[in-house]
Amino acid sequence: MSLCARIWKTTSTRSSIRNATILKLPIQRRAVTSQEYQGQTPIDELPEIATPPGLANTPARTLSGNVLLEPNNLFHHFSDSPLPDIRRRAAFMKTHAYCPHNSHHRTRMPQSPHDPEARKGTQSTQPPAFVRFECPDCGIPVSCSEEHWADEYEFHMEICDTLREVNEDDHDLRSGRFFPEFEYPGPQMEEILVNMTNWDTYLYTREYQAINEERSLRQATKLLTYPLTIGSILSELSPYDIRQNGRLTTEGLKSLSALRYTLHPPRTGGDGTMKGLRLKPPPVRIFILGARAESSLPREVWLQLSFLFPRVGFHLIFIGPESMANRDAEFPLPERTPRNPFGAVVEDRVSHEMKISTFVEYYHTLHQAGLFQPYDPYMDCFVLFHPGLGHPASSHEWADTLPQLLETKVPIISTGYTEWDMERDRKWVEEKVGGEVDILMKPGENKFRSLRWDLNDYDPADLNCGNWGVWSFRGKRYVPFILLSRSDTELTN
Repeated sequence: MSLCARIWKTTSTRSSIRNATILKLPIQRRAVTSQEYQGQTPIDELPEIATPPGLANTPARTLSGNVLLEPNNLFHHFSDSPLPDIRRRAAFMKTHAYCPHNSHHRTRMPQSPHDPEARKGTQSTQPPAFVRFECPDCGIPVSCSEEHWADEYEFHMEICDTLREVNEDDHDLRSGRFFPEFEYPGPQMEEILVNMTNWDTYLYTREYQAINEERSLRQATKLLTYPLTIGSILSELSPYDIRQNGRLTTEGLKSLSALRYTLHPPRTGGDGTMKGLRLKPPPVRIFILGARAESSLPREVWLQLSFLFPRVGFHLIFIGPESMANRDAEFPLPERTPRNPFGAVVEDRVSHEMKISTFVEYYHTLHQAGLFQPYDPYMDCFVLFHPGLGHPASSHEWADTLPQLLETKVPIISTGYTEWDMERDRKWVEEKVGGEVDILMKPGENKFRSLRWDLNDYDPADLNCGNWGVWSFRGKRYVPFILLSRSDTELTN
């Protein structure tokens, strides 16, 4: 190519660039928050510092045609909700829940001093009536009429804000939006310790995506409370200890130390090569009795328990007559054969470190068959999520199971919906077995409880929280003693 041709090509390229249209994009700036409210005028702001990878706040995706409700349009009366599921729920409540006004006769025995039925006395003159009137502030059917709602407005105001929060959370869960809070991190480097002090420190050190809204945090903890309740007690970094107000007893430290010895083994020097092959111990068995909703949780949620203890394997065993409820399309129950006499559903490919088995059967039936024997305090643990041990409607189902659980001498972790529910279970255990129980952890609020409140469709005034409280117990271990002979007694004296 000649020199003139080169010069012409260069100048034509420059002119085309000069004449090209330049798009002017808006500069993203951080919104001013506190300074304007304090009467100050911001002069200059430093550019926003980038958040480290893994902790960046992922913005919500653009609303698509699948989104039914906008984030600023979540409050609706249950009866007028745009979601059919919510409207069906409102119709169910209006035909099953009774008005809590004290002028109506009692429909059942009070469950606690805070139960609205406890305010209904013998002077009640009106028959029971279903809830028909929806509170204009919370949008949930709470009274049979506007007059009764206004008459007990002060009592209703104690829970009205929480009921509105429940209303908006239910609509948000079915709004069709994208849920970044349901994306869970994978395995973590062992050198990066997980802080188990509370939800904030756990989510930060575990490198979850940043959750900056309270509603998103409530939705996330609703699922994570199940594996984290177990992990926070069994971990060597547990927030529960034997110090003052630490809630852990001396017997509890003995039992949990045995499990922690297994869950936190020393490094073996193994790797993926032939020379690095090492024998692995059997998995730690966690028996979850009376399983209901927790058995149908996404397996990614339960894997978070395995990531807290990367050097060991887990075998989760869900046991209970409702452990496979509404899951026939997902896992049809297998036939009971000589090789599978109890029709267990086995999921052995959840991960390399976790296996899940489900038995639609009562535990005392499996215990009498000797299916899981022998039990090892170093390898086994029982968990009861909201068992209702002392509830009048379910206590008879645990009467045969409780003595068999105490025979194993294995730690038993139990949770409750409320403080009253948990305390009722503890009293029932003490009444049934008396001095045959060692308390491992005193009853109290669970640091990893669900932050989202739930509504009882049979009683709108009955609010509960998943795994609100937790405590632990075990069958009593007697200290062995040696019977000295008479001559040995004389020598010691």
